[in-house]
Amino acid sequence: MPLSERAVTVQASPIRRLAPFMLQARERGVKIHHLNIGQPDIETPKAYMDAIRGFAEKVLAYGPSDGLPELKKAISGYFGRYDIAITPADVQITLGGSEAIQCAFCIVGDPGDEVIIPEPFYTNYNGFAAMVGLKVVPVTTRAENGFAMPPIEAFEKAITPRTRAILVCSPNNPTGVIFTPEELDELALLAKKHDLFLIGDEVYREFVYEGSRPKSLLELKGVEDRVIVVDSISKRFSACGARVGALISRNQELMACALKFAQARLCPPTIEQLGAIAAYKMSPDYFEPVREEYRRRRDTLYEGLCHHPGVLLKKPMGAFYMIARLPIDDANDFAQWMLTDFQLDGETVMVAPADGFYATPGLGKNEVRLAYVLEVPKLHRCVDILLKGIKAFNKA
Repeated sequence: MPLSERAVTVQASPIRRLAPFMLQARERGVKIHHLNIGQPDIETPKAYMDAIRGFAEKVLAYGPSDGLPELKKAISGYFGRYDIAITPADVQITLGGSEAIQCAFCIVGDPGDEVIIPEPFYTNYNGFAAMVGLKVVPVTTRAENGFAMPPIEAFEKAITPRTRAILVCSPNNPTGVIFTPEELDELALLAKKHDLFLIGDEVYREFVYEGSRPKSLLELKGVEDRVIVVDSISKRFSACGARVGALISRNQELMACALKFAQARLCPPTIEQLGAIAAYKMSPDYFEPVREEYRRRRDTLYEGLCHHPGVLLKKPMGAFYMIARLPIDDANDFAQWMLTDFQLDGETVMVAPADGFYATPGLGKNEVRLAYVLEVPKLHRCVDILLKGIKAFNKA
């Protein structure tokens, strides 16, 4: 029987495509260092775990479709710490940031409409767009200048009669770049000029290693009704498995539509929301040692790789990812070869080929995304394995 075009054409995850080779290597006894996926090893806060363990109800019942009121209030209070004024009515709790992005796509456009996204971008944007029939239109950033935002003229050139939104992720996955307040202000003017929505993926807000915190789209003036922010506790509180995110907008007509989508899937997970409430109530001091740990990890990986001949790498300013251009012909072949053919004293490294983070065919072929989510001694070891692996791969 024929399957839907959507089912056949939706992109498989380039991050997880190499999993079978990883499992085979593990069965051979090879120790694998995972730089391929953003799974932090930072402990989930005790407050979160205690709240879950303290659940005492005898029935785990449905909750409100838009999330527990106390969590919506906690999230609005969290933004208040940054002098960003939102109300609980501006917040809808989602099944992770993933559902928030998909919901935003469902709201801003119809099948065949377009959303502009700077590339490389979080690869699952492709899948979310395909599932709702949107077309991703890329605006390319370049490794040579650290993946800085292109001139505003590049965005305007990409706009067509089918364009409905511009999506930006800052701090960025996969590049670690942070877009400047001036760049976001220009996007706001462009969105207003062309009657577009602005979608901000801001899940890495705390992970900033130089300078001040990044500007939120919620701080832009004159476009308050056009802004949709996607948020999540997955990385902020090292709770990726909880699947608790948020869709945030001051546009109440938009939020009423979002509620209809939420009602169709009934409700977000109750117990995990209780953990999130406790986490959001923690002191902001929680983030400082976490941020310093990631700073050390970034510096270790960056300094270990950037001086190697043939490696093109600019220091990322935020999140916990970097894209490195390697002196290889094909990152897919290299990543697979590192799992099937190479080991150093019984160890190897798993990376994510970067071509899957681009929408433009042919880009990223010799680039990899690296997630610095391992302890510093392990990252030193990863650098040694990677550099020796590159040398051996080019001789193979």
